[in-house]
Amino acid sequence: MPDETPDGAAELAELPSKELYDRAMSLAKERRDVGFLWDLLRAIPAAAAATGEVERAEFDLFHGLSLLEEFTHAGEGELADALRPLYIEYLAAHAKRT
Repeated sequence: MPDETPDGAAELAELPSKELYDRAMSLAKERRDVGFLWDLLRAIPAAAAATGEVERAEFDLFHGLSLLEEFTHAGEGELADALRPLYIEYLAAHAKRT
């Protein structure tokens, strides 16, 4: 049966979260895509809440600092799993055409 998802998203969905993160970050670096990094930063609080850590989604004085800390670990554990759709969407949208 042919792949019904655009740009190989089905194949990407088979990859571990860490691999998706690594590929998305590498592509964003290559493209100098600050927009993706901004989207990732904005997605982290909701992803953290989706993992059951609702208090991490609330804003406080140290929110910016904690968000940067979470950004450095966005490819690990449950947070990476919660961010999988963002990574897959980005990689599929910017897949190199051969």
